[in-house]
Amino acid sequence: MPQTQSTYAKALALIDAANGADPNQVSAGGKEWPKELLYSERMSDMLERYAPDADDPMKLAIRAQHIERWKSPRSDYPMDRIGYLKWRKDLYKIQANTAAKLLLQAGYDDEVIERVRNSVAKKNIKASADTQLLEDVTDLVFMEHYMLEFVGKHPDYSEEKWIEIIQKTWRKMSSAAHDFALSGKINLPESLLPLVQRAVADASGQDET
Repeated sequence: MPQTQSTYAKALALIDAANGADPNQVSAGGKEWPKELLYSERMSDMLERYAPDADDPMKLAIRAQHIERWKSPRSDYPMDRIGYLKWRKDLYKIQANTAAKLLLQAGYDDEVIERVRNSVAKKNIKASADTQLLEDVTDLVFMEHYMLEFVGKHPDYSEEKWIEIIQKTWRKMSSAAHDFALSGKINLPESLLPLVQRAVADASGQDET
């Protein structure tokens, strides 16, 4: 059964209210933002630029991708790779269930809720068009808004380490997202542009061998 626009608006408002409760504040555009509310705005903006014809369920999944992320801090898990992977697995499930709960509250049916839940949980990347779209937008947002900040947090990383990180991100993206990123439609940090170009060129060379 088709959902009304008011259902979509209610779900969007619930997601924004949840992310607006983030106690962590960041500055952007001359104002202070709850961190995850800003992230969700950036995700929606990128979706509009990258896939403007996306339907309402995917708009909501994109908006909810980091929903209430601060409630599941990385520091609650061992600070090693096993701990990281366990944190990430649990986080995806928690975020997916939180998004599903809010969509149910807004009045969506089971079909839409499951689409959003599976996308936010990042199920079947590459096989699922929904999940791949969410992954593409996530990676494009990372490259445009957060990669430079991430570099600043790890000054001890070598150039080769950064090449590896960028290539891992690149491999998760679709060919459409690759084309979008290389077409100048995202604002890559100027200081990192040579590194990104080298990483992409190296990755392309590996694909051809």
